[in-house]
Amino acid sequence: MDSGWPVVLSPLRWQDGALLLIDQRRLPAQEIWVRCERAADVAEAIRSMVVRGAPAIGCAAAFGVALAARHEEDVAGAAALLRATRPTAVNLFWAIDRMLRVRPPSPETLEREALAIWREDIDACLRIGRNGAPLLPEGTVLTHCNAGALATGGYGTALGVIRAAREAGKQIRVMADETRPFLQGARLTTWELLRDGIPTTLISDGMAGHFLSRGDVQAAIVGADRIARNGDVANKIGTYSVAVLCHANSVPFFVAAPLSTVDLDTPSGDRIPIEERDPAEVREFGGVSIAPPGVDARHPAFDVTPARYVTAIITEAGVARPPYGESLPALAGSSRKQE
Repeated sequence: MDSGWPVVLSPLRWQDGALLLIDQRRLPAQEIWVRCERAADVAEAIRSMVVRGAPAIGCAAAFGVALAARHEEDVAGAAALLRATRPTAVNLFWAIDRMLRVRPPSPETLEREALAIWREDIDACLRIGRNGAPLLPEGTVLTHCNAGALATGGYGTALGVIRAAREAGKQIRVMADETRPFLQGARLTTWELLRDGIPTTLISDGMAGHFLSRGDVQAAIVGADRIARNGDVANKIGTYSVAVLCHANSVPFFVAAPLSTVDLDTPSGDRIPIEERDPAEVREFGGVSIAPPGVDARHPAFDVTPARYVTAIITEAGVARPPYGESLPALAGSSRKQE
């Protein structure tokens, strides 16, 4: 079965019984697709950040489970392998759990479920965009990392809100943090937005405070990898700094994410596991050393923004506002009733 391109840019393709992933490490210089034929291939693609972004990781993992069934591998073992790739993004575990509930767990039913997860994520992003567009003021919107089509099944969460606001006629420009050390903002966010003709200015992470203090930014919006029940948000490292700067300068700070990113079983952000990646990713970029040999380095891939700095959380089911301990469960409950 060849699903072809969906109606929006997507980092995934399901083609001839294999999962194709655009290699996000190579963008924007090269558009290369990596072919995954086994669950182990998908696990390595997630671990090495060929595919990244919480919703996209979840979609990829679902196809990884389907591939295990297709090749008569141990599905439970493949699920365990996929779970072990990255600990912070809760969508990974949500998607795998959903796949393991499929009955009967045949190659055909699991393939259909993986395709459904992918298509539903695109639909969720489109609805997140519609729900969030009215919240964005005209002017300049600051982003951090990449929460666009490349980080999701398609269309994007934070960038989906920006896209929807532009489609509604709002005059919005984007200021994109470069997002060290993987430069997802510099490489991926700018690539997506320029494709769409959305005015975009790239800045280094250390410049955000300067522009916020001068009144050059009217709002900030980011995605999320896990949202605790109380509204604490785990997102790409550096997000916490942006949120604090927005708070200090009275600039609204929005989070856009599907409900699959909301982890009601995690009461607060201090219970969210934070992935620590290879320090070499800080000392090098593109295989080129940028630091003296032997220098110590740390690379926590995510940080946690306390709920008190979050103006609103935009989901496909609606917009949650403080107190999040009440509004997030209410949205999750209303979404289950609609299903």
